[in-house]
Amino acid sequence: MRYLLLPLLLVTSLVRAELPETDWLELMPEEDRLALEAMPEISHDGPELDGTFYNPDGLRQQARDLPAVMYSTKTVATFDNQPIRLGGYPVPLETDARGHSTLFFLVPYPGACIHVPPPPPNQLVLVRYPKGIELEDIYAPLWVSGTLHIEAVSNDLADAAYALDAAQVRLVDEADL
Repeated sequence: MRYLLLPLLLVTSLVRAELPETDWLELMPEEDRLALEAMPEISHDGPELDGTFYNPDGLRQQARDLPAVMYSTKTVATFDNQPIRLGGYPVPLETDARGHSTLFFLVPYPGACIHVPPPPPNQLVLVRYPKGIELEDIYAPLWVSGTLHIEAVSNDLADAAYALDAAQVRLVDEADL
């Protein structure tokens, strides 16, 4: 009897297995990572400190006096059409009839939608998730798994260098930490 349960346990654990985490910096070419590391500290003092929480320019880079790496759309070719799991924070764009987010940007740090400056385009990922997820708090981190594409995305809110067709989106929970 014990031998019959072993294959079932293996299948169950494989079903629950997730892809290894992709680090945000892996989405940047090495030259961009080095430039980012060499960049002086940028102040994130912005709308959240004065209580307005409103940025009419969205996530777009507006201050053209920042280092070039902050505008970079350079990507890493080996990620194109690859399955990944990426952790980050949502910036909702579209919802379905139930109010669940089906299209959102994933960003590497909380509050990127209100901080100045925002992440560079190669650190923004457009997530398409037709199943939708209820987002009660944009400061709650998510795990997003699916197929990553090198795809230039530009809308009124932001420019992104990647898009991800999500198979699974879930909140990060205590067991992940």
